[in-house]
Amino acid sequence: EHVFCYITHQQPQLITSQRQQQFTTPTHVATMPKSKRNKVISLTRTEKKTSDSKEALVEEVRQCVDDYAFCYIFSVQNMRNAKLKEVRTLWRDSRFFFGKNKVLGVALGKTPEDEYRENTRLVAERLVGSVGLLFTNKPKDDTIRWFENYQKQEFAKSGFKATRQVSLPEGPLPTMSHTMEPQLRKLGLDTELKRGVVTLRKDQTICNINDVLTPEQAQLLKLFGIAMADFQISLECLWSDGQFEALTEM
Repeated sequence: EHVFCYITHQQPQLITSQRQQQFTTPTHVATMPKSKRNKVISLTRTEKKTSDSKEALVEEVRQCVDDYAFCYIFSVQNMRNAKLKEVRTLWRDSRFFFGKNKVLGVALGKTPEDEYRENTRLVAERLVGSVGLLFTNKPKDDTIRWFENYQKQEFAKSGFKATRQVSLPEGPLPTMSHTMEPQLRKLGLDTELKRGVVTLRKDQTICNINDVLTPEQAQLLKLFGIAMADFQISLECLWSDGQFEALTEM
C-alpha cells in the first residue's frame, strides 16, 4: 500500500496569524505614570503663607507700640547688614524693624480713622525709602545721643562719591603679594613684577575727590585698605504715648 501525505498551507497561515497577534497593539495599553515635573502646583498655599506672615508682622509691630515707651523712625547711610546686626546686638533689649515699609505702615495706620494709636499715622507717613522702626524703653536723650555718636568706617561701594583724592607713587607696592599683580592690572593699574615684587610703572591716581566710583575703583580702594564711607544711623522722628516729634526735616 502506498500512503500519500498531503501538505497544505494552513499551518503557515496559522503561524502568520499568531505573529500578527504578537505585534498587534492591544486595545488596552498600560500608560507610564505622569512625571511629577509636569504637576501643576497651586499658589493658594504660598499666597496664604505670605498673607499670614504679613498679618503676624502687623500684630508684632502693634504689640511693640503697646510694650515700648518710644517708637523712632531711623534711616541708614551706607547700609551694611553686618553693621546693622551689630547695632541690634548692642540694643538687644529694644526691637528693630527694617524693610517692608508698606506692612509697617498698615500696622501703624495711615489715616485718623485707622491709626493704631493716636498720631501713629504721622510715623507711618515717614516710612519711605531706606528706613526702619526702633522701639525702645531707653530715655529719649540717651537714645538720641548714642546714635549721634555711633559711626563706623566702611569701604565705599561703586556709585559712592569719593571724599578725597587717592594717588599711588611709582615704585614697589609692598602691601601687595605677587599673586595679586594680574588682578591689579585688570583693575587698571600699570604694574609689573620685579624680582617677585609688585611694582607700579608710573604714578597713578585711583580716584579724585567727588568722583563717582566705578566698581574697579571701589575694589582698588578696598585692596589698599582705604575706607571712605561711614555707616551711620540717623533718627528721623519719634512717637511716645500719642505725641509725635520730628527730629529732622522731611
